[in-house]
Amino acid sequence: WNWEADAGLYPSFSGNIQRLHARGIRFLAYINPYLVRGGPLYEECKTRGYLVRTQDGQISHVKSTTFEAGQIDLTNPDAAAFFQKKLIQENMLDLGVDGYMADFGEYLPMDCVLHDGDPADCHNRWPVLWAKLNREAIEAHPRHNELFFFTRSAYNGAQQYAPIMWNGDQHTDWTVDYGIPTVLPAAFSLGFSGVTLSHADIGGFFSIGKIARDAELLIRSMEVGAFSPLMRSHESIRPEANAQPYDETVVRHTVRLSRVHRALAPYLQRVIQEAHEGVPAVRPDFYDANDFSKHADPQSYFLGGDLYVCPVYQKGAERRTVWLPEGTWIHFWSERPFSAGEHTVSAPLGSPPVFYRAESPFAELFA
Repeated sequence: WNWEADAGLYPSFSGNIQRLHARGIRFLAYINPYLVRGGPLYEECKTRGYLVRTQDGQISHVKSTTFEAGQIDLTNPDAAAFFQKKLIQENMLDLGVDGYMADFGEYLPMDCVLHDGDPADCHNRWPVLWAKLNREAIEAHPRHNELFFFTRSAYNGAQQYAPIMWNGDQHTDWTVDYGIPTVLPAAFSLGFSGVTLSHADIGGFFSIGKIARDAELLIRSMEVGAFSPLMRSHESIRPEANAQPYDETVVRHTVRLSRVHRALAPYLQRVIQEAHEGVPAVRPDFYDANDFSKHADPQSYFLGGDLYVCPVYQKGAERRTVWLPEGTWIHFWSERPFSAGEHTVSAPLGSPPVFYRAESPFAELFA
């Protein structure tokens, strides 16, 4: 958590990014508002008075796994400007980084001392300040039209700064309370809360002990990622214990589903425009009818107004019962028409039950 490219681990960091750019590949990075205790940037910010402090004037530390870190004081304009210029623009964007995960932004101690304001009053606003800092750093950069970031923390008002959120860190398992099935209820809640664009770590993130994904879970999660505003995988915190998109048994699904996602770009652009106007990109099954009594499936969802997706979250399942909303729907893979109501359809790995409106202006694209 010292936000500089390590020359030993990443020799020719900027040069490698430029070579990727020449192949049409964009490069994403990661930061958060913490600095590892004792690191060069920590020491500089400590000297400048840019870190959150305790009541007795010491640096306020949080512990992450085995190490401690200090937090940039987002209420200090000089600290925010330093973080924007040095850590985001110079250490990432100027080197060719095209976007990044802006992690954390929610752990403000209630008993700390800030440059400006009461931490109890600032606590909920902290993620908004974090999103604002990142947005301003990008908009001030010469490549601002080519860049983006995504966040995981928010409060009312963050959506005006954060282009898209992710709702992780799910467990890499099937459990309904912590695992992959939590992705969609979280997306629905975010949508109704005004955060109209979200996505999730494909395959989940948290893995410890027996919690580890197999190829089936990863592919089922990838199916939802393909039919989402943003398709992004994650190796998890234990890559060696979890199935990966590049595994021999998985990679053909990775290729096929990522091509589907790419082909949907014209439709997704419309969905994203609607999201900018306040309509969630991912919507629960009763959304179109505007009638909660039509709620039949806690996992199925609209992606925009013309695609209806029914994820498969039962291990070993090859078929899925679906409840289609009003209208005539075309099965995405077979082109078979379906009417509203209950149906049981085939759901082999890599081909989840997905339907599009027969009268959609994007019907030719979907076909």
